[in-house]
Parts: sequence; C-alpha cells; structure tokens
Amino acid sequence: MVKEKKQIKAELRTVLGRKVKQLRKDGFLPATVYGHNFEPKSIQFKTMVLERLYDEVGESGLVELLIDTQKLPILFRNPQYSPVESELIHIDCYKVNLKEKITATVPIEFIGESQAVKEGNVLVEVSNEVEVDALPADLPESITVDISVLNEVDDMITVGDIKLDEKMEMITQSDQVIVKIEKPRVEEMAPVEEEAQGAAPAMNQKTESASDKSSVDKEEKAE
Repeated sequence: MVKEKKQIKAELRTVLGRKVKQLRKDGFLPATVYGHNFEPKSIQFKTMVLERLYDEVGESGLVELLIDTQKLPILFRNPQYSPVESELIHIDCYKVNLKEKITATVPIEFIGESQAVKEGNVLVEVSNEVEVDALPADLPESITVDISVLNEVDDMITVGDIKLDEKMEMITQSDQVIVKIEKPRVEEMAPVEEEAQGAAPAMNQKTESASDKSSVDKEEKAE
C-alpha cells in the first residue's frame, strides 16, 4: 500500500566533525542531503521528530524535506547507529527525481496465520525485505506477505510468489526464499557424567587464592 507523502523540517548545519557530539546532546540529529546534480548540504533534524518519522516510513517512504524555502523530495538512506547505545546518530537524505525510477529496499510485513505453525511447527523468516524498482512516489513503505498459505512442513514462499503493483518491478531474484516451515528442533540432553570413584569431596579440595583477579578496561570510542 502506498501511503501519503510526509513532511519534515530541517535546518542548515554549521557544526561539523567531532563537535556534532554536543549537537546530539542538545537534541539534534546531524544529517546530509545529496542527490544527482545537487550540491550536498549538511543539515540537522530534531532527533525525536526524525526518529518518529523514520520508524514510520523507513527507507522507501517518500518524504518532502523543508529547508528554508526549499521543498525537496527525499528518501532516507544509510542510517548510522551508536555501537554502544544503538541510538541513531546520523542519516542521509537522498534527493530523488520524481520522474525517474529508483531501486529501493522495501521491508516485508507478514500477515495471516499458518496452520502448520498452529500444529507446532516453526515459521522461519529467511528474508524480511526485497528490492524493487519504481518511481519514488510509487514506492510502498512495506509489502505484505500472507503466511496463511503455509499448511505443511517444507512449505515456503519465495520472491516469485509476491504479486506487485504493475507500477513496480521486482529486482530481487524470484527464487529467493522469504519464509518457510520447518519441524521444531529437538534439543538433545547431554549425558550426565557419573562422579568418578574416589574423587575427593568438593569441600576437601584445595582452591586457588582469590587474590588472582583481573580487570578489563573499557575503552570509550571517540567520535
């Protein structure tokens, strides 16, 4: 389903390099907007506003970016996250030509219930996204896949089973498995070893000194 276009405001950014750390503390997210025949610009968003919109549209939802008096059609690209706190720390905005098709990654949304899963089998999600080619305005924010057709073990859905709107072209290979049904795995219990005869009771065994300790220095990565 193609959702309506969203808007978001941004400001031109003068803070660059390592100084953006303070920018993030002040509640702003650094970003860059670029595109074909477009001079790249450093910009910044209000972090909470950007995160809320990005969670909604992902990398395939068309957004109108407002910078001063400019209105730019963009797609979000290359989100970067902090390796420590997993927070979004930077994002790219790709300015698109609304009259030219573009290849984009679209997430898959699973719907329905599988009879095979109800019977105790396991649903294995092999891939949760596909690549499609379409005009920016025709890109969906997600593609739905109905798993109710999976009734038995070894049943699967491939990319070739996905029906796209005629305005879109599938780029991902048709034989790529999206989801399949497998039997539940049975974990084998490791045999319990019998206590060796003649072994001294634990309370009588000698232990090493507790003074042998080690410490691990945590290194904080500089931006």
